[in-house]
Amino acid sequence: MDVEQQGRRQSFAFDRDARPDNAGWSPRARRLIEETHALCVSWLEAPLRACLFDVEQRLYSRAERSRNNLEQQRCLFSRQLLQQHRPLLERSFLEGVRKHFSGLGAAGAASQAHLPAHRPLELLDQAEHEQHVAVQTLVARGEARHGSPLFELGYRFAVLVSQPPLEGEDLPLGPQALASAFREGGAVLPDFPVDHHVLMLQSFDTAVVGALGSLYDTVNEHLRADGILPQLRAFPTTSRTQTERQPRGNAGDNATGQVVRQAPAPAATTSTLPAPGRSDSIAVLDNLREMLAQHRAGQGALSYHPSGRSATPEELQLALDALQLHVSDVADHARRELRSAHALREELLTQLNTGKPAGAHQTHLSDEQGDTVELVAMLFEQLGHQLQHDGSAHSLLGDLQLPLLRMAVADKGFFNQREHPARKLLGMVTEAANDWLDVPDGDVDRSLAAKLNQLVDRARREPPSTGLYTSLLADIEHHLGLLNRKAQIAERRQVEAMQGRERLEQARRRAADLMTERFERCNPRGLLRTLLERAWSDVLALTLLRHGEDSEAFALRLRITDQLLGQQPVADQGLLQSEVESGLQQIGMHAEEAVQVAQRLLGISATAPAANASDNTATTTELALKLKQHQRLGEHVAPETPAVAPAPPPVPDAPESPEHRIYQRLRQLPFGTWFEFIDPNSGRVTQRKLAWYSPVSGNGLFVTRRGLRDEEVSLQHLAHEMACGRVREMAHVRDNLLDRAWQALTSHLRQVTRPMTTPPRQGA
Repeated sequence: MDVEQQGRRQSFAFDRDARPDNAGWSPRARRLIEETHALCVSWLEAPLRACLFDVEQRLYSRAERSRNNLEQQRCLFSRQLLQQHRPLLERSFLEGVRKHFSGLGAAGAASQAHLPAHRPLELLDQAEHEQHVAVQTLVARGEARHGSPLFELGYRFAVLVSQPPLEGEDLPLGPQALASAFREGGAVLPDFPVDHHVLMLQSFDTAVVGALGSLYDTVNEHLRADGILPQLRAFPTTSRTQTERQPRGNAGDNATGQVVRQAPAPAATTSTLPAPGRSDSIAVLDNLREMLAQHRAGQGALSYHPSGRSATPEELQLALDALQLHVSDVADHARRELRSAHALREELLTQLNTGKPAGAHQTHLSDEQGDTVELVAMLFEQLGHQLQHDGSAHSLLGDLQLPLLRMAVADKGFFNQREHPARKLLGMVTEAANDWLDVPDGDVDRSLAAKLNQLVDRARREPPSTGLYTSLLADIEHHLGLLNRKAQIAERRQVEAMQGRERLEQARRRAADLMTERFERCNPRGLLRTLLERAWSDVLALTLLRHGEDSEAFALRLRITDQLLGQQPVADQGLLQSEVESGLQQIGMHAEEAVQVAQRLLGISATAPAANASDNTATTTELALKLKQHQRLGEHVAPETPAVAPAPPPVPDAPESPEHRIYQRLRQLPFGTWFEFIDPNSGRVTQRKLAWYSPVSGNGLFVTRRGLRDEEVSLQHLAHEMACGRVREMAHVRDNLLDRAWQALTSHLRQVTRPMTTPPRQGA
């Protein structure tokens, strides 16, 4: 059921399951190193593929410019070789990166390993020399280009593993370590020329090493947000960018000329992909704020201009942190009250001004901060409206609101980037809780509930950053992938079981029809009739299932049936007895009983002769009773089969009747269509998926989201229930809950601001 789209390149997210490991790491160091490794693998995906694509283009260009046929074939062969071994090269490179991460903390041993060993003098290999020179050039250029973030990374990783500052190949994200891993990964290409290896290193320098700045900024920001040397700077002076980030209204507060400690930089500059241009990225947030301003102008509510000064980003984060600690201690009903924009704003102002003397200037929220608080509150309100039930999803939303608000305050990309990891995590957690946990039939996956609670607790406990939400997103995606695969396997088993039961029922009906035809020509009595009706009919059905009606084995069974009925002569009575015994044993009869039935049926004397005729009669009666008590083929599945719906009403012949139109549509529906079943007594709605239906019998199998069997319903009965309004088909929705919440939020703002807009240009 998991069919990958043709032509779509598989993401090498499979390598993310291979985490770095070192027994000497502390728990905190292990967590941060694993998160950093996940960020690195996620970031490297696009640049590495761009690098390999560039190598292919360069080889093709060389082939076109070559002056002889041999050189052209050499370049084209290398290009073809690279295309064939490209997945293996990617895996080998990522494995090398993982090994460098695993080597953190063993810098002393690594340094000793890098010392030149005492060996005899020998001529320098030309190929080795060329690649060594290319690597050294790449490393020197990369370290010069990214000197400042590399300096910070070396110190922060050194703090994690209690080592001196790391550099060179000891720093797993450094140019030298990445170039070494890429060079070792290129060894998987057999018979790859040396000059083409050098060409690959040049492309790696351009596509990967040249763009490492964004990765270094992301990792530094992630470690800084987790408290790893938060005040460390490559240069102690305040940069121009940092000065511009200071609040405009606080110039008088910092007139002493002291260097102001900056709050963590917005995570938009630390995304794992190159950030788009500022003019494009803030358009969504600006539009939402403009509509909010128009709404406030008409309502006179939520004014953000009292006396005092605006809160700095650092002060707002501290207030949110304190509020989050306070909210975690209150009851559930109070937590729901804090979802409103007004309550959130009042609590934030209380936290910002706690401890100030009476008469002192109060700290308030700036326009942008107030708009962010209100927009996040409105988004969560709309998201709550999209949920089906008040349950786990609502509780998780309440726990996620403040962590997501902290992320939205620190990173404008939360509103502007559709693929922002915090947004994707919010949508995925809400969807998972709504679909898998909030089910009325109690079919709840406890492992998923524990995983979601674990992720939410971690989001509340750790400082907000892009790296944190990237790690959380990868974790929940992996868990949901396993859950979906389990559901698909369970569903497939249920479908195969129903298909097997239907084939068995068809085979039994066909065997019964064939037996009825023969009974019309010859009416047997006694033990023979009991045998043919209760046992040999199942032998025919089993042979029909295994070999088919046109097979030689089935023809042999029919010939034996005719011989037992006396319709065909018996050439070899011993062979006939053997075939009867074999057939009876195949349907589960014990060997001794099969021998007794065959001997009694064919009139063959047993090894121990009977005492008198009365004993023989008793034996025949006993065998007949055993045959009647013998379990028929397929009867063992009856207790497991749920109660089938009552007999469906016949489908009306009138084409204009609603039931007829619904029935015709149901016969054309694809497998996997979801339906809602409404209990007329309680009004409870349950969702079930039509996993399969039989074109022959018209019975459909419905399963739960976990792939478990629910019930079998005929299409006629389903059409009748839909016409009565007790069942309805669920429309296919492309947008998820979060997308629908965003659309509802935008539509709401447009609706409330439409009367205040001026006719010429200010339409929504």
